[in-house]
Amino acid sequence: MGSRWKDPRRHLWLYGLAVPLSPFAAWVLVHYLHLGVFWAAGAIVIAVIAPLVDRFVDQDRTNPPEEVMKSLERDKYYRRCTYLYLPLQYAGLVFGCWTWVNSPMGPFEKFAMAATLGVVGGVGINAAHELGHKRTNHERWLAKVALAQSFYGHFYVEHNHGHHLRVATPDDPATARFGESYWRFLPRAVVGSLRSAWSYESARLRRRGRSPWNPVRNDILNAWAMSVGLFVALVAAFGWQIAPWLVVQAVMAVMFLEAVNYLEHYGLLREKRPDGRYVRVAAPHSWNSDHVCSNLFLYNLQRHSDHHANPMRRYQTLRSMPDAPQLPAGYAVLVLTSLVPPLWRRVMDRRVLEHYDNDLSRINIDPRKETEILARYSAVT
Repeated sequence: MGSRWKDPRRHLWLYGLAVPLSPFAAWVLVHYLHLGVFWAAGAIVIAVIAPLVDRFVDQDRTNPPEEVMKSLERDKYYRRCTYLYLPLQYAGLVFGCWTWVNSPMGPFEKFAMAATLGVVGGVGINAAHELGHKRTNHERWLAKVALAQSFYGHFYVEHNHGHHLRVATPDDPATARFGESYWRFLPRAVVGSLRSAWSYESARLRRRGRSPWNPVRNDILNAWAMSVGLFVALVAAFGWQIAPWLVVQAVMAVMFLEAVNYLEHYGLLREKRPDGRYVRVAAPHSWNSDHVCSNLFLYNLQRHSDHHANPMRRYQTLRSMPDAPQLPAGYAVLVLTSLVPPLWRRVMDRRVLEHYDNDLSRINIDPRKETEILARYSAVT
């Protein structure tokens, strides 16, 4: 069976490149349709097109046969799909800067282009996520390149050495707690991940007898240096007028990333062993989704349980895990849902409770909301 198996989505992974191509699509649509809203083409792809496709296309829960996994991992076609994202990402960024200067755009339209570039940068962080987990030096370097647009280079350190160790525990800044809104989670995640990344990186360098302030050896500082160099070059090329919009697009990219972090482990908690240590990360500690379009745009990120169980595994071999808690929609829909806390609670809180059989002691509850939550759901338990 394995020798005859063909990946039915092999060529569909190229559809993910619609995201970095969206700044160019925006210009074409505005040029011919004369509607400034299309400067937000990147946001439209993620917020409108992807959810519609996910709604009307059946979920795909099929997995590659075990006997083809090694050959599928070695197939260089799949990594070239992620490599190709980067030149398109930066071509789109340069083109977006050009439109801010040369196209007849009002403030709203410039913001719309910033939203498009923010989506490109946010999905670029996901490309960096895929590349940064790999053992090859050039892929890890490319991960930093992908992060430069969003000025979020410390993600390269924190995600691998912090989040993957502490996921689904109260100690992880990237794990959202039950009852915690996205707007409370966002500053906690940004500040907490930065502190954690610096703590890890400085400790790593000190163990090797090096200063943490060495910009060559410190993976946070050299990643930030890439961002500074990029922003300085763009401002030098196009003028100071693009500087505020560069900041806006970077902020929107980070908000997109942290919205994804918010939904991936919301309310989930690893059990403790008798010795007080947390059990090994398993399928029940990540929310999963098998909605096709969102997975194509995000390199199977929604198969998140298998990613945490096997972080070195390449995206094309990630498996759907039947014992993982399942999201009601793809990431594209739920990112938008997370921005409206009452709607998010209505959609997700009951799913968290069902996942833990209404046992509040097994849920990762926001300490600030613990009294309120225990009072609200004590009758249920």
